[in-house]
Amino acid sequence: MSANNDTVEIHLRTADQLFNLLDPSPFRERDLDEKAERYIVGYARELKTKGPIKIIVTLPRDACASPFAQHVPEAIHNYFTYRAGLMRQDLRELLRNGTRFLTIGLVVLAACFIAIRALNLPENASPFQRLLEQSLLILGWVANWRPIEIFLYEWLPLYRQIRLYDRIAAADASLVPV
Repeated sequence: MSANNDTVEIHLRTADQLFNLLDPSPFRERDLDEKAERYIVGYARELKTKGPIKIIVTLPRDACASPFAQHVPEAIHNYFTYRAGLMRQDLRELLRNGTRFLTIGLVVLAACFIAIRALNLPENASPFQRLLEQSLLILGWVANWRPIEIFLYEWLPLYRQIRLYDRIAAADASLVPV
Protein backbone atom coordinates (compact mmCIF):
# COMPACT_ATOMS: atom_id res chain seq x y z
CA MET A 1 0.00 0.00 0.00
CA SER A 2 1.25 3.48 -0.76
CA ALA A 3 1.87 6.35 1.61
CA ASN A 4 -1.34 8.05 0.39
CA ASN A 5 -4.42 7.35 2.47
CA ASP A 6 -6.62 6.77 -0.58
CA THR A 7 -4.40 4.61 -2.79
CA VAL A 8 -4.09 0.87 -3.26
CA GLU A 9 -0.93 -0.17 -5.11
CA ILE A 10 -0.54 -3.54 -6.77
CA HIS A 11 2.89 -4.55 -8.01
CA LEU A 12 2.82 -7.24 -10.70
CA ARG A 13 5.32 -8.88 -13.04
CA THR A 14 2.69 -9.54 -15.72
CA ALA A 15 -0.87 -8.31 -16.23
CA ASP A 16 -2.26 -11.83 -16.26
CA GLN A 17 -1.34 -12.20 -12.57
CA LEU A 18 -4.38 -10.03 -11.87
CA PHE A 19 -6.85 -12.33 -13.61
CA ASN A 20 -8.31 -15.76 -13.08
CA LEU A 21 -6.67 -17.61 -15.94
CA LEU A 22 -9.38 -20.29 -16.01
CA ASP A 23 -11.96 -17.68 -17.00
CA PRO A 24 -12.40 -17.78 -20.81
CA SER A 25 -13.95 -14.28 -21.00
CA PRO A 26 -12.28 -11.42 -22.87
CA PHE A 27 -9.90 -9.27 -20.83
CA ARG A 28 -12.39 -6.54 -19.92
CA GLU A 29 -14.94 -9.02 -18.57
CA ARG A 30 -12.56 -11.44 -16.89
CA ASP A 31 -12.81 -12.40 -13.25
CA LEU A 32 -9.99 -11.16 -11.10
CA ASP A 33 -7.79 -13.71 -9.42
CA GLU A 34 -9.14 -14.53 -5.95
CA LYS A 35 -5.93 -13.36 -4.27
CA ALA A 36 -5.92 -10.11 -6.23
CA GLU A 37 -9.55 -9.45 -5.28
CA ARG A 38 -8.85 -10.16 -1.60
CA TYR A 39 -5.82 -7.86 -1.72
CA ILE A 40 -7.73 -4.96 -3.31
CA VAL A 41 -10.80 -5.39 -1.09
CA GLY A 42 -8.71 -5.81 2.05
CA TYR A 43 -6.72 -2.65 1.50
CA ALA A 44 -9.72 -0.66 0.31
CA ARG A 45 -11.58 -1.68 3.47
CA GLU A 46 -8.71 -0.39 5.62
CA LEU A 47 -8.41 2.99 3.92
CA LYS A 48 -8.96 5.84 6.35
CA THR A 49 -10.68 8.15 3.88
CA LYS A 50 -14.26 7.74 2.70
CA GLY A 51 -13.59 9.60 -0.55
CA PRO A 52 -12.55 8.26 -3.93
CA ILE A 53 -10.03 5.46 -4.11
CA LYS A 54 -7.07 5.26 -6.45
CA ILE A 55 -5.78 1.92 -7.64
CA ILE A 56 -2.31 1.89 -9.12
CA VAL A 57 -1.17 -1.25 -10.90
CA THR A 58 2.56 -1.25 -11.54
CA LEU A 59 4.07 -3.44 -14.25
CA PRO A 60 7.46 -3.68 -15.92
CA ARG A 61 7.62 -1.45 -19.02
CA ASP A 62 7.56 -4.30 -21.51
CA ALA A 63 4.52 -5.90 -19.79
CA CYS A 64 2.77 -2.52 -19.69
CA ALA A 65 2.97 -2.19 -23.46
CA SER A 66 0.92 -5.32 -24.14
CA PRO A 67 -2.69 -4.88 -25.32
CA PHE A 68 -3.71 -7.19 -22.48
CA ALA A 69 -2.30 -4.78 -19.89
CA GLN A 70 -4.08 -1.79 -21.39
CA HIS A 71 -7.43 -3.27 -20.34
CA VAL A 72 -6.46 -3.68 -16.68
CA PRO A 73 -8.11 -0.45 -15.36
CA GLU A 74 -11.33 -1.18 -17.25
CA ALA A 75 -11.28 -4.81 -16.11
CA ILE A 76 -10.98 -3.76 -12.46
CA HIS A 77 -13.93 -1.39 -12.88
CA ASN A 78 -16.06 -4.01 -14.66
CA TYR A 79 -15.25 -6.75 -12.17
CA PHE A 80 -16.18 -4.76 -9.07
CA THR A 81 -19.29 -3.35 -10.75
CA TYR A 82 -20.30 -6.94 -11.47
CA ARG A 83 -19.54 -8.06 -7.90
CA ALA A 84 -21.56 -5.14 -6.45
CA GLY A 85 -24.47 -6.19 -8.69
CA LEU A 86 -24.26 -9.77 -7.40
CA MET A 87 -24.21 -8.52 -3.83
CA ARG A 88 -27.28 -6.35 -4.53
CA GLN A 89 -29.08 -9.44 -5.78
CA ASP A 90 -28.05 -11.29 -2.61
CA LEU A 91 -29.33 -8.41 -0.47
CA ARG A 92 -32.64 -8.27 -2.34
CA GLU A 93 -33.05 -12.04 -1.93
CA LEU A 94 -32.23 -11.81 1.77
CA LEU A 95 -34.81 -9.06 2.30
CA ARG A 96 -37.39 -10.91 0.20
CA ASN A 97 -36.83 -14.03 2.32
CA GLY A 98 -36.97 -11.92 5.47
CA THR A 99 -40.36 -10.59 4.40
CA ARG A 100 -41.64 -14.11 3.68
CA PHE A 101 -40.28 -15.42 6.98
CA LEU A 102 -41.79 -12.49 8.86
CA THR A 103 -45.19 -13.14 7.31
CA ILE A 104 -45.00 -16.81 8.29
CA GLY A 105 -43.71 -15.92 11.75
CA LEU A 106 -46.51 -13.43 12.40
CA VAL A 107 -49.12 -15.96 11.27
CA VAL A 108 -47.62 -18.57 13.62
CA LEU A 109 -47.50 -16.03 16.46
CA ALA A 110 -51.14 -15.06 15.87
CA ALA A 111 -52.15 -18.75 15.75
CA CYS A 112 -50.31 -19.35 19.02
CA PHE A 113 -52.09 -16.41 20.68
CA ILE A 114 -55.43 -17.66 19.37
CA ALA A 115 -54.66 -21.18 20.67
CA ILE A 116 -53.68 -19.79 24.08
CA ARG A 117 -56.89 -17.75 24.17
CA ALA A 118 -58.91 -20.83 23.13
CA LEU A 119 -57.39 -22.84 25.99
CA ASN A 120 -59.01 -20.33 28.35
CA LEU A 121 -57.03 -21.66 31.26
CA PRO A 122 -58.38 -21.02 34.75
CA GLU A 123 -56.22 -19.48 37.45
CA ASN A 124 -55.66 -22.88 39.04
CA ALA A 125 -54.58 -24.60 35.80
CA SER A 126 -52.41 -27.69 36.09
CA PRO A 127 -48.65 -27.48 35.51
CA PHE A 128 -49.09 -29.37 32.24
CA GLN A 129 -51.65 -26.80 31.02
CA ARG A 130 -49.29 -23.94 31.98
CA LEU A 131 -46.45 -25.72 30.19
CA LEU A 132 -48.60 -25.99 27.07
CA GLU A 133 -49.53 -22.31 27.28
CA GLN A 134 -45.92 -21.18 27.72
CA SER A 135 -44.74 -23.55 24.96
CA LEU A 136 -47.21 -22.00 22.52
CA LEU A 137 -46.06 -18.51 23.49
CA ILE A 138 -42.39 -19.44 23.03
CA LEU A 139 -43.13 -21.13 19.69
CA GLY A 140 -44.83 -17.97 18.45
CA TRP A 141 -41.84 -15.79 19.31
CA VAL A 142 -39.23 -18.28 18.07
CA ALA A 143 -41.03 -18.37 14.71
CA ASN A 144 -40.08 -14.69 14.38
CA TRP A 145 -36.45 -15.10 15.42
CA ARG A 146 -35.00 -15.49 11.91
CA PRO A 147 -36.84 -12.56 10.27
CA ILE A 148 -35.94 -10.32 13.19
CA GLU A 149 -32.30 -11.40 12.84
CA ILE A 150 -32.41 -10.60 9.11
CA PHE A 151 -33.96 -7.15 9.51
CA LEU A 152 -31.89 -6.13 12.53
CA TYR A 153 -28.45 -7.51 11.73
CA GLU A 154 -27.90 -9.65 8.67
CA TRP A 155 -28.53 -7.06 5.92
CA LEU A 156 -25.93 -4.58 7.16
CA PRO A 157 -22.73 -6.51 6.27
CA LEU A 158 -24.07 -7.10 2.74
CA TYR A 159 -24.94 -3.42 2.39
CA ARG A 160 -21.46 -2.40 3.55
CA GLN A 161 -19.85 -4.85 1.11
CA ILE A 162 -21.93 -3.36 -1.72
CA ARG A 163 -20.79 0.15 -0.79
CA LEU A 164 -17.17 -1.00 -0.69
CA TYR A 165 -17.42 -2.71 -4.10
CA ASP A 166 -19.08 0.41 -5.52
CA ARG A 167 -16.19 2.53 -4.19
CA ILE A 168 -13.64 0.17 -5.74
CA ALA A 169 -15.58 0.07 -9.04
CA ALA A 170 -15.56 3.89 -9.12
CA ALA A 171 -11.86 4.00 -8.29
CA ASP A 172 -9.44 5.78 -10.53
CA ALA A 173 -7.47 2.74 -11.68
CA SER A 174 -4.28 3.34 -13.59
CA LEU A 175 -1.41 1.38 -15.02
CA VAL A 176 2.10 2.61 -14.19
CA PRO A 177 5.26 1.25 -15.84
CA VAL A 178 8.26 0.68 -13.60
